[in-house]
Amino acid sequence: MNKGYRIFSIILSILTAAATGFFLYQIITLNVLPAPLLICIIAVIVLIVLILLLLLLFMAKRSFSRIVVSVLTVLICAIVAFGGFNIYKTGNMIYNITTPQGKVANTISVIALKDSKIKDLRDLRDKKVGVLNTLDRVGTDKCLEEIANDNVTITQTGFDGLNAEVAALYDHSVDAVILNEARRGSVADNEQYMNFDEETKVVYQTVYYTDVAQGSAKKVTDITEQPFTVLISGSDSRNGFAEAGRSDVNMVATVNPKTHTVLLTSVPRDYYVTTQCDEGYGCAQGQLDKLTHTGLHGVETTKKTIENLLGIEINYTLRVNFNSVVNLVNALGGIDVFVPEGYAVPSFWTNPDYGVTEGENHLDGEGALAFARERYAYTEGDFQRVKNQQTVLMAIAQKAMSPSVIVNYSRLMDALGGALETDLSDDEIQKLIQNQIDNGGSWNFITTTLDGTGSTEFCAELGDSAYVTIPNEESVQAARNQIQEVLEGKPVTEGATEAQQDQPAEQPQEEAPAAEDQMVVEEPAVQEDIYYGEDQTYYDPNAVDPGYGY
Repeated sequence: MNKGYRIFSIILSILTAAATGFFLYQIITLNVLPAPLLICIIAVIVLIVLILLLLLLFMAKRSFSRIVVSVLTVLICAIVAFGGFNIYKTGNMIYNITTPQGKVANTISVIALKDSKIKDLRDLRDKKVGVLNTLDRVGTDKCLEEIANDNVTITQTGFDGLNAEVAALYDHSVDAVILNEARRGSVADNEQYMNFDEETKVVYQTVYYTDVAQGSAKKVTDITEQPFTVLISGSDSRNGFAEAGRSDVNMVATVNPKTHTVLLTSVPRDYYVTTQCDEGYGCAQGQLDKLTHTGLHGVETTKKTIENLLGIEINYTLRVNFNSVVNLVNALGGIDVFVPEGYAVPSFWTNPDYGVTEGENHLDGEGALAFARERYAYTEGDFQRVKNQQTVLMAIAQKAMSPSVIVNYSRLMDALGGALETDLSDDEIQKLIQNQIDNGGSWNFITTTLDGTGSTEFCAELGDSAYVTIPNEESVQAARNQIQEVLEGKPVTEGATEAQQDQPAEQPQEEAPAAEDQMVVEEPAVQEDIYYGEDQTYYDPNAVDPGYGY
C-alpha cells in the first residue's frame, strides 16, 4: 500500500510540476498582466504547489490525509493545466489576428451559360469571349495569357461596363465572358441577372495572388496614452481574408484610452465617394463610386478613401470575416441584443427561421448574422442595418468580457482567430490589455452613422449606373467634429449626426414596412445595390440567399 502510494505520489508530483511549469511559461510569454500582478500570481501558485507536493511526498502519513492531499493536488494540477492551455490559446489567437495572410487570391473565371455546349477550355477554341476593357485588366490579361499558353485561340469582344458584358452573354452576342469572381455580387445585384449563379457555369479558371499590404499602419507612440483610430472593415468575400471582396461593413473606431471612450462611426456601404488608393492597387483613382467597391482593391483602398472622406488619419485596420460571425457568437453561448419599440421583426428576409421581438433577445450565431444583415424589414433600410451591426459588435464585446466566457474559452479563441485580422501588433494588443487590467474602469461606447440620400449614379468600378447614397455634408462634418472631440478628450457633441440616425434621409425607392410589425410582407424594401429596370421596378439581390451564408 505504501509502495503503491509512493509511486502514485511521485507520478502525480511530476505531472503537477510539469503543468505548473507550462502554466508559468505561458502566462509570462503572453505578457498581458502588469508586472506586480504577474509576480504575485507566480509566487502564490508556486507556493501552493510546493506546499501540496511536500505534503503529498513527505508529510501525509494517514490514509485520510493522503486522500485529502491527493485530491487537492489533482485539482490544482487540473486547474493549472487548464489555465495554461487557455493562455496558450489566447497567445495563439493574438498571433493569428496580428499576422496577416501573406497573399490574397484573385480568382478569374471564364463563364458560359448553363445550357451552353462549352464544357472546358478546349471548347473555347475560336469562340467569342467577352472581356472588360478597363476593369480588372490585370486579372483579365493573366487569364488570356494562360488561355493562349494552352494553344487555345479565342476572339475577344471588349465591353466598357460589367452590365454590358453580362448582357452580351445572355443575348448570345458572345459565347462566354471573363469575370473576376469578386464581381459576382455586383452582377447579381442587377434585377435581370438575379439568378446569375444558377444560370451560368465556370468552364475555366485561373488564380493569381497579390501581396497583403504590410507595414502600412500609422502607429501611435504609446497606445495606452495616445488616442487612435481603427478602420473596421467587413468583407463579403466567400473565403474570408484569403479572397478579395467588396467591403460591406465600414466603421471607424476612434479610441481614447485616457477617457475610456470609443466612438463608432459607420459609413454606409453605398456612400458615393471619391476613390483613393496608392499606385499599383488598380482602383478607379479619383473617380466617384460606392464605398463597398473599394474593397475589391484591398482594405488599404477602403482606408484611404474613408480618410479622404472624413479628413482624418486612420492608424490601424481591423478586418472582420463576417462568415465567421456564426462560430464566434456560438462560441460565446449566444449574445443578447435589445430591440426598441416598433422594431420587432417576426421573420427576417435574410433568414426566415429567425426574427426578434421588442425588448431583450437572445440570439445564437445564425440569428445574430441574420439580425446584422437585415434591412428589408425597416423603413430606414441600410441605415438600420448599420445600427444592428453596431449592436451585434458591442454585444459580442460585452459577452466576451463577461465571466461566463470561461466555459467556452478555448472555442472562443479559435473563433476569434478566424474572424479577425489586424495590423495592430501583438505588443500593442498586450499593452492595451495590461492597461485595462492595471487601471480598470468601464468604457463609454458612442455610435453614429453618416447620413445621405438615395440616388442612381455612374459607378466607375461597374462602368455603369447603380444605386448609391449621396453623402449629407452636414452629417459628414458632424462626424468629423465628433471624431476630433474624442481624439482631444472632449465630451462628444450630440449634433446633427445623432439626430439623423433617428430620422435618416428619405430613400425614394423604399417601400414602407407594414405598420403592425415593421415587416414588409409582399415586396422587400429596396436600399442598396439596386438597379432601375426598364419597367422602373427594383431588386435587391440579398433577398435571395446567394448560398454562402453571410
